[in-house]
Amino acid sequence: MMWVARRLLSSVAQRSQYPGHSGLFRRPQHGCLPDLELRYLQCTCCWRSRVPVAGFETLNAAISSTSEPCKEDNRSLDACYTSEQRAAILQLLNTATPSELAGVKLLRGRKSLNLVEYRTKNGPFKTLESVVNVPLLKHKSAVTVFNSILNPVKKERKVRIQLAKFIRPEVDRSWLEEASNIVSLVCGTNKIAWAQVDRGMTVLEWQQLDCPNFLKGTYMASAYLNDVSAAVALLPSADFYIIEKSSISVQNTALFPVMAHMRTVEAMLFALLEPRNLPPESNIPPRVLNMMRPAVGRHFGLMVGESRTSGAQTVRQLMTESVTQKLPRINFPPELLVKHRNSFQMGSRRGGEELCDALLQAVAFYELLDESSS
Repeated sequence: MMWVARRLLSSVAQRSQYPGHSGLFRRPQHGCLPDLELRYLQCTCCWRSRVPVAGFETLNAAISSTSEPCKEDNRSLDACYTSEQRAAILQLLNTATPSELAGVKLLRGRKSLNLVEYRTKNGPFKTLESVVNVPLLKHKSAVTVFNSILNPVKKERKVRIQLAKFIRPEVDRSWLEEASNIVSLVCGTNKIAWAQVDRGMTVLEWQQLDCPNFLKGTYMASAYLNDVSAAVALLPSADFYIIEKSSISVQNTALFPVMAHMRTVEAMLFALLEPRNLPPESNIPPRVLNMMRPAVGRHFGLMVGESRTSGAQTVRQLMTESVTQKLPRINFPPELLVKHRNSFQMGSRRGGEELCDALLQAVAFYELLDESSS
């Protein structure tokens, strides 16, 4: 610093001798030195603020944009961002759905659901500082979330790989995109549930049927066929029937009876729903498809390790948004809201679990299809 001070004093002396020149920012007379030569003689603790004076606004902007705001824990979160940045962050946090929030860094899984629950209970966030009141979101993680919202990272997706991850057998994308509606089916241990949803994300039908012969006695094929046929007779017409593919492994001997039951019902549904007597050369896609259960769970943040948790809370949130938001994630007719409003309460002994899964599978089908094509 003493050397810098002496250089500054020398510059002042030069300025008094050469009144038409600019001291430290004076260009070399012979042009043999670069323009930035003397600018590094400023004090290092304030050089950033002097860069615009020399006409380097671009560099200053680059420095500002790459710096991470609010590294100090004792600063208010709101003080770390401009009013425009605060508005953009709060807009997304107050309006985004759980799946949209899951696309933000650190908000996958439970954090996104906690955030939606908090704003539903306490109203929209008014300050950035209030976000740290959400469970699992503290100061440092909140800063990461805010920066991710302001600077989202776009991930390129490989279309065919994405389709193969959740739809089997793989079919041409154009057939799926042209479907006007689908019926999503989920088989439980004593019932079959289905949800019909159109391309405009409106629920057309949503119900379940008890199957008293499931997992009874010696798994009589004729008894199974009666129950499955009764359900198929009630299904509406659709472009595709999407059947949940269970993730139970054949190596899991404890659950082998359940796995055998699921595979039996799945095979019967395929046989009864797929059109028959089609010539081999016909250019018609399969009408019955499998959708991977873990893919739906990951889409809604319901996976804990290799296990999938209940989707009842997510479905309740979707039903609430259908009434409270102008552009909900999915639309429910009033009669279906009234019919199922008490089906997913905590004390219902999981009676509506298949209904939940059928609806979530239909929503995930359309959303994953849109995501994989973007």
